[in-house]
Amino acid sequence: MAPKVSADGPQDPIHDILQALDDLRESVARSHPQEASAQLARFCEQCKQQKACRFLAAEKGAYSILLETWKLAAAGDQGLLLQALNALSALTDGQPDLLDTQGLQLLVATLAHNADSAHVTCSGIRCVRHACLKHEENRQSLVKAGVLPLLTGAITRHSHCADVVREACWALRVMTFDDDIRVPFGHAHDHAKMIVQENGGLKVLIEAAKVFPDNPSILSELCSTLSRLAVRNEFCQEVVNLGGLSVLVALLADCSDHQELVKQVLSALRAIAGNDDVKDAIVRAGGTESIVAAMTRHLASPQVCEQSCAALCVLALRKPANSRVIVEAGGAQAALQAMEAHPQEAGVQKQACMLIRNLVARSQAFSQPILDLGAEALISRARATHHDCEDIAKAALRDLGCHVELRELWTGQKGDLAP
Repeated sequence: MAPKVSADGPQDPIHDILQALDDLRESVARSHPQEASAQLARFCEQCKQQKACRFLAAEKGAYSILLETWKLAAAGDQGLLLQALNALSALTDGQPDLLDTQGLQLLVATLAHNADSAHVTCSGIRCVRHACLKHEENRQSLVKAGVLPLLTGAITRHSHCADVVREACWALRVMTFDDDIRVPFGHAHDHAKMIVQENGGLKVLIEAAKVFPDNPSILSELCSTLSRLAVRNEFCQEVVNLGGLSVLVALLADCSDHQELVKQVLSALRAIAGNDDVKDAIVRAGGTESIVAAMTRHLASPQVCEQSCAALCVLALRKPANSRVIVEAGGAQAALQAMEAHPQEAGVQKQACMLIRNLVARSQAFSQPILDLGAEALISRARATHHDCEDIAKAALRDLGCHVELRELWTGQKGDLAP
């Protein structure tokens, strides 16, 4: 805090971020890019310290000042432009409502006109992400303004720049979110369709994965984004046709030490396995054994265990032949070990119960071997511990041939509940 001095003596101290904002306003008013650059650096540093600083700056008109700085930089000073975008991304972090129509149009134009600059592209895409997170109106407006081809194009154009690929993947995922509680429903599914059908999103991601064979962090981002786009039956098949399944199975086998990457690969396999033909393709490619191996290797991770069980669960759904492969690969045993290792993790318990049910639903011969592994006690414990597991645990026990008390909660007698 710096005390403000006037003719009347010392005044209340001014917060550092407001002082930087005042200095920036004066520099922009005098059209002094060098001074503005120094003030932007100060302002950006203050914004990154804590949310309260960003909120205070926003209340004092920081957005409009940054917009004027942005316009000054757009005249040809790319260094100042980069700083203005960095400051804007810092300010809008957690404050997406700040972006107005003018800023939205300027953002899209900046990305289009500076597509060859990796630094400007990366910072601009970060602004897009911050503006769209939990803000459906901004998402739809940016999509209408043409931001999707700029995002996929950035990955293709800067395919060797890890920072750009990471930011673009993150922004693409945000476009498929339905996280704004202020709207009854969003366009998440429509945006995913547009990314795939109009912008070749799946091919862009799969080709990018081939560029970063030794970068688990970027591969995790790409797999996570792929999962968000596999929203239709034909998209799942397209992933296989483009060679995506081969990439995923290879990653699961070759990068088994990287827990976060393993989790995202499992999530992607789970997503594309929604297509029945892809289920069989995954099994033929050795995916089942790789999934079981991943769960066994990372048994201490509830996230990996949950995703492994979920992926196997989808593979087994309506597929007795796949269920046999899973059981023979030790999938049922691994799932029960996961239940035993993570009794308080509702997600693990629920997915494991669903897997057990799918394994025996059309293959009753597996019931006794699975019961011999201690399934009944573990499923009963999950049912008693987690309310969310009640129905699926009961169904799993029923299909295993165990005694289950089925209660009829409402009979409709005279419109009242039965005693």
